[in-house]
Amino acid sequence: MMRSEPEASVARRRPSSDLPDPGKVGSLVVNTPLLDSIGAYWSRHVHDLEIATHPVGTPDFFRELDAYRYDKLHYLPGLIDFATHRGKRVLEVGCGVGIDLVRFARAGARVTGVDLSPAAIGLARLNLAQCNVHADLRIMNGEALGFGSAEYDLIYAHGVLPYTPDVAKMVGELHRVLRPGGEAILMVYNRHSWLNALSRLAHVKLEHADAPVMNRHSIAEFRRLLQPFARVRIVAERFPVATRLHHGLKARLYNAMFVKAFNRLPKALTRPLGWHLVAFAVK
Repeated sequence: MMRSEPEASVARRRPSSDLPDPGKVGSLVVNTPLLDSIGAYWSRHVHDLEIATHPVGTPDFFRELDAYRYDKLHYLPGLIDFATHRGKRVLEVGCGVGIDLVRFARAGARVTGVDLSPAAIGLARLNLAQCNVHADLRIMNGEALGFGSAEYDLIYAHGVLPYTPDVAKMVGELHRVLRPGGEAILMVYNRHSWLNALSRLAHVKLEHADAPVMNRHSIAEFRRLLQPFARVRIVAERFPVATRLHHGLKARLYNAMFVKAFNRLPKALTRPLGWHLVAFAVK
């Protein structure tokens, strides 16, 4: 269930019937009505699928999603050095179609990816196979991981905590399966962010505001969630970039005026307003 920042959504949706069947994938999902609705929602709204112009599941499709993700989230490669995790056991919770997971695998990590969405896992299998890298991929609930304690050197969860029913429970599970001295890289949405403010001001709903669950946290709240960890560093990131997803007058004004004006403001003032709060937490 790899997610990224919500933005005002006028996206065209592809029917879930176009998505590949995940096939015989290891599964551990304790069914509840809410979990069923979350898994079904993200199978219908596989992240960034709406911007794709190439047939779903083709190499060009995955290249397009990769380029779009790292254009929109250009901070990621600078903040997360995928190459430093060579040989490490890496678990990505909410792996989606595997865009980030491929980078870990190409860098030589031993990767496992889990997601609540069968459609996402099906696409992730295709993506990794076409990139000639391997991962252990499973349909699984991140609040009840089917792994032993202290199994992983790195836990990566970028944009899944905002969409899980019990954030504290998931953080506890991520802490449990991380080895002592290991690191968790976790992202949540910042309640006190430029995007929240812009959404209210412009009267435009955030993308995925209709998801069954959507959490936002302040920096202080996020830090309290991470109390089980020995050391925590939180970085505010994700500032305005031009949108390719939206159209109309508001989108044109956003691209032509707001993005440039906001990014000219002193970083000392805008840094705490980043839409993404990324934590580096050591057990």
